[in-house]
Amino acid sequence: MASERDARLDALLDKQDISECLARFSRGMDRFDRAIYLSAFHDDAEVAAGPFVGTAADCWDWAVPMHRSGQILTHHALLQSTIDLGGDTAHVETYYQFVGRNLDESLWIAGGRYLDRFERRAEEWRIALRTNLIEWAHTPQRMPVPFEDIPDVALNGVSSRDPADPSYRRPLINRRLSNNPVNSIEQ
Repeated sequence: MASERDARLDALLDKQDISECLARFSRGMDRFDRAIYLSAFHDDAEVAAGPFVGTAADCWDWAVPMHRSGQILTHHALLQSTIDLGGDTAHVETYYQFVGRNLDESLWIAGGRYLDRFERRAEEWRIALRTNLIEWAHTPQRMPVPFEDIPDVALNGVSSRDPADPSYRRPLINRRLSNNPVNSIEQ
């Protein structure tokens, strides 16, 4: 009985490590943090994304200038993953939605799936092969960003594609004063 539970716990920990690796990929791309991005891939990993096929480092060198010159920000949002473990190899399918806020303030959204082969080497799970299936794309109508007219909304920081982003701040603190809009509506 204990060995079955131990095997399930081992599988759960492996899946958690893989999930955290996937999150590092997205965060690295969106914050333009090359070290975090590359930490999701083995050095010899192969990536096939759109017209690009090559190493993860070369994919960075191709993708980041494209995003930097065309978009103010990007979100690589990961949805559900299916993780098929097999020893030191895992095959992972992850649905995603991509949003790019373009320089002209238009949006480009797309969705699809990352198909990854993960390998555990030296007790660490990383992507060994990634292919990207883009399954839909859309350019929605422009709408203003909510609440950007509130005077103190940026006191906790503003989105940045580098370590100036508030997500790097330790410890994270709130710099805004207490305010409950519901209370002001009721008065």
